[in-house]
Amino acid sequence: MVDQLKSFWQQNHTLIAFLGAQLVTLGAAAAWMISYSVKLEQRVMTLETRGAEYSVARLNNIDQKLTAMEGRIKEHEARINRMLAEILKDRRP
Repeated sequence: MVDQLKSFWQQNHTLIAFLGAQLVTLGAAAAWMISYSVKLEQRVMTLETRGAEYSVARLNNIDQKLTAMEGRIKEHEARINRMLAEILKDRRP
C-alpha cells in the first residue's frame, strides 16, 4: 500500500501540486468575493443611513450652482449681443 502511494506520488506529484495551487487560488477568489460583498453591503447601508435627506441636499446644492451658472451665462450672452450690435452698427452703410 505504501509502495503504491509512493509510486502514485512520484508519477503525479506535478498534478497534485497543480490541483493544490488551484484550491489555494479558489480559496483566495472566494475570500475576495466575500470581502467585496461586505464592502458593497457597507456602502448600501451607508446610503440607507444617510437616506433621501443627504441626496436631496446634494441635488439642491448642484441645482443652486447650475442656477448661478445660468445667470452668468445670460449676462455674458447679453454682453456679447451688445458688442455684436455695436460692431454691426459700424459696418452698416
